[in-house]
Amino acid sequence: MARQNKQTEAPEKVAPQEQKQSVLVHLAALRNVLVISAAAIGIAFVLIFYFAIDWLMGLILQPIEARGIEIIYTAMSEALVTKMKVGLVAAIVVASPVIIWQIWSFIKPALYPHEKKTFRVLFFVILLLFLLGVVFCYGAVYMLAVDFFLIAGENLAVPMLSVDKYVGFLFGFVVPFGIAFELPVVLYMTTRMGWTNHQMLASKRKYIILAVAVVAAVLTPPDVVSQMMLGIPMLILFEIGVLIARFVKPRERA
Repeated sequence: MARQNKQTEAPEKVAPQEQKQSVLVHLAALRNVLVISAAAIGIAFVLIFYFAIDWLMGLILQPIEARGIEIIYTAMSEALVTKMKVGLVAAIVVASPVIIWQIWSFIKPALYPHEKKTFRVLFFVILLLFLLGVVFCYGAVYMLAVDFFLIAGENLAVPMLSVDKYVGFLFGFVVPFGIAFELPVVLYMTTRMGWTNHQMLASKRKYIILAVAVVAAVLTPPDVVSQMMLGIPMLILFEIGVLIARFVKPRERA
């Protein structure tokens, strides 16, 4: 009996230790992801800062310098800090394939085969839509916004733009466009979770149009052209999301 009791008690003593080892393995894997991603960003930052930062700054400042406005800095470290900010953002973009691969390697073992396929497609769709939103904003809407603000202050004061505030304005302008272009993915996920369906989305179209108008008014300068250039693509993306939702089945609940 004593021998049998020892045999039955053995698994209870081993289980907590195995669980602890599993947690340590996951923490070690997460540490590797962070270390490799940070190293990739650091290497990309050094290379960009020494070989491409002047070209990047010229590209960023081109819309304002092309209009005959000189960029200034008002603090001793402002120009250097701004270059470092731009270099860091560019380094994250350049190192993104390494970061994506590390994140994918970390979460892949926990996914089922069909979830792996869905996640891969969804992730790259999110990335593509964000880049499309940023490129569309910079190539179309941002130039109009620059002209609008310069014309609006033309008879009030002489423009003396700080490089740090100008770069911050640029990033603050284009990033919301990238986020707004994620609307089809949001609708897919809400439909997949069972929170929405294509009938409900279609029935709420008039409220969506109003919400898009409000969002476009907040994210763009107060002129009709800029608001329409954001609002029309968002409405098109909404209709694409409704079409996608028509073919999406809600996930079965446990």
